[in-house]
Amino acid sequence: MNPTRTDAYLQRLGAERPGRATVEALRDLHLRHLRAVPFENLSIHLGEPVVLEEDALLDKVVARHRGGFCYELNGAFSLLLASLGYGVQLLAGRVHGDDGLGIPYDHLALRVRTVDGGDLIADVGFGAHSHLPLEFGERGDQADPGGTFRVVEAGDGDLDVLRDGKPQYRLDTRPRTLPDFRAGAWWHCTSPKSHFTQSLVCSRITEDGGRITLGGRTLTTTDAYGHKTVGELGTDEEVLAVYRDGFGVGLSEVPTVRDFRRGGQFG
Repeated sequence: MNPTRTDAYLQRLGAERPGRATVEALRDLHLRHLRAVPFENLSIHLGEPVVLEEDALLDKVVARHRGGFCYELNGAFSLLLASLGYGVQLLAGRVHGDDGLGIPYDHLALRVRTVDGGDLIADVGFGAHSHLPLEFGERGDQADPGGTFRVVEAGDGDLDVLRDGKPQYRLDTRPRTLPDFRAGAWWHCTSPKSHFTQSLVCSRITEDGGRITLGGRTLTTTDAYGHKTVGELGTDEEVLAVYRDGFGVGLSEVPTVRDFRRGGQFG
């Protein structure tokens, strides 16, 4: 990633270029990313291809000021971190659900090596999750504004990430490459069984530690203490204004949930 793109990425996050690839700088970038770049699946319902290639990811997140889901957000964040001197590995995850583990390559998270504190798990693409990176080798509780997290052994070298005692996803600790995730992304972009094809979501952490989420026309704001306010938006103009003012996402049309029984779109 060239220095100009790195600077533009940092500008979107409102961050200064760190002098060294430290834990403190990673924590700052991680939190700023969650505040500035929303977790969203709008491309799926706008008929836009989701392209897991470096230029496409940076164009979407940096140039077009959009967000994305795990493959896009953590994929782009990995490029930024590598350009700043961090050692970065892509890890494949499978999300824990009511029916057990999800599909292979269900999730993408990052193992990040710093110059002063060992390895951490960075994840800016899992929606409501830890606000700060988690220590990769720590097996006790890790307190975070998003909850109490724990990383535990799951057998065969895998790790389970728990939030408030509930398993969130299982990580395969073998390093992967971005093209490895294309089949998982294709499934999530096209399958009627994927929760991403069944609903719309756009969500980010707010500056006070709360969260703002737009699900279709339902706007939910949660403060730092967990108190929620839920309201329905009436007009298209109101919806587009929330995308613009609440998430920094400029759209020319209001996305609506598509019928994926007839197939989706992937690039």
